[in-house]
Amino acid sequence: MHNFIATGAVLAAAVSGVAADLCATGSQQINGNWYCQAVKAITYTGVGGSGSYKKVTNMDSSSGACSASPFGYSGSTSPLDEEVSLHFRGPVQLKQFAVYTPSSSGSSSKLKEKRSAHARRHGHQHFHEHQQEVREIQEAHEEEKRAVGDIVVATINGKVVSWVNAYAGPATSTAAAATTAATTKVTSTVTAAGTTITSTVKAVSAAAISSASSAASSAAKSSTAAAAAASGAWSQIAYYNSADGTAHGLTFLNHFGGSGSGVFDYKFGNSLSYASADGKSGASSPQVLKDMTLSSNTEIVIQSDKECKSGSCGYTRPDGFDGAHKAFFFEFSMPLDGNRGTNGDMPAIWMLNNQIPNTIQYGPAECSCWTSGCGEFDIFEVLDSGNTRCKSTLHGNIAGGDSDYFVRPTSGTIKAALVLYDDNIHIQILDSNTSFGSSMSASAIANICSATSTQNKDTSVFALS
Repeated sequence: MHNFIATGAVLAAAVSGVAADLCATGSQQINGNWYCQAVKAITYTGVGGSGSYKKVTNMDSSSGACSASPFGYSGSTSPLDEEVSLHFRGPVQLKQFAVYTPSSSGSSSKLKEKRSAHARRHGHQHFHEHQQEVREIQEAHEEEKRAVGDIVVATINGKVVSWVNAYAGPATSTAAAATTAATTKVTSTVTAAGTTITSTVKAVSAAAISSASSAASSAAKSSTAAAAAASGAWSQIAYYNSADGTAHGLTFLNHFGGSGSGVFDYKFGNSLSYASADGKSGASSPQVLKDMTLSSNTEIVIQSDKECKSGSCGYTRPDGFDGAHKAFFFEFSMPLDGNRGTNGDMPAIWMLNNQIPNTIQYGPAECSCWTSGCGEFDIFEVLDSGNTRCKSTLHGNIAGGDSDYFVRPTSGTIKAALVLYDDNIHIQILDSNTSFGSSMSASAIANICSATSTQNKDTSVFALS
């Protein structure tokens, strides 16, 4: 997770340019970060698009060197339509967590590849065994539609190659395409608190100088998305309840590879491991997180309970939550604990492209797809110790952060939702009586997707394009 430090120029542009946020009514700077107004909902529009990032294809455990190949993506919420993981850093108490996807679509309409992960030794040997070659996965897939200009990556004669697509295809086609894909897991470059992310600042500035007509267009797109989202109920695919001690469809992980599960070596450090019930160490098998408050700088990762598809992961590494349309519901609190150490009293909830944590989340830049834009979204992030404001920020090739904020729930819990749908990301604070049932009604999803600042003074719309 990365801290976003704005500049005065960026704020000035934001106040004058984007009519949909609430900065015109007042703002303040706290420890280098700008804050405008407390809100109950934030919508990011224009989050998806076409582009590419560097997918790691080899990690050499003897030298610590990594190599990568360009990987193209395209879609309404790309690249966050790929598998994602959810991350929680203390002090935070997670009471409930649920994941929903549209009932009508089932899994993502985006082509799902079979991942070929780096082979990793299990148990007490405590090191990675990263293969020198990428395994060939040759399996007939549904037809994959690529636009002109997309980067195509394939394995041909044992070598990973890439090229820019120049073929637009026939007007209609009924033939299924056979796709050969090579994929691996990667490392994150999450940095210490206070790091300035230049690409984010530039993106915010670009978004900030958008015209009022652009903001109006964004609101219209949000309304269209709401209508589409209302077409059917969404099914629950994962759920956790701390009070009951129950969980299904998900796995709790942390960064203690080599302790019970996962691996450790001196080049790449700790991999993910199953988390102990108190979140403070690794475990040899999946555990349900206790009904407790995670302490400062303690991190828990939630992925699905599905094992790595390739079957060659060495130890069980779950997949993330896939699909262009997905919703995450939370009940949580972020109590003050007075800690002033590393990441002390700086709770956060964020989402990462699942490639980032599945090998090592914290590591060298060249071993990560984060720096080339595979995607992160900070949902509720406290940027300095003891602050009672939570910011949100999108990181990637399309990037930016809204200066409106959510009030940190320091006493008692709140319920909130994150919905990815139709080129938008929506965050909304929910009524306390909201139930996280086996399905979420179409009207509930539509209400989250339809929020605009013209309808509610407690809502902010941040236009990224």
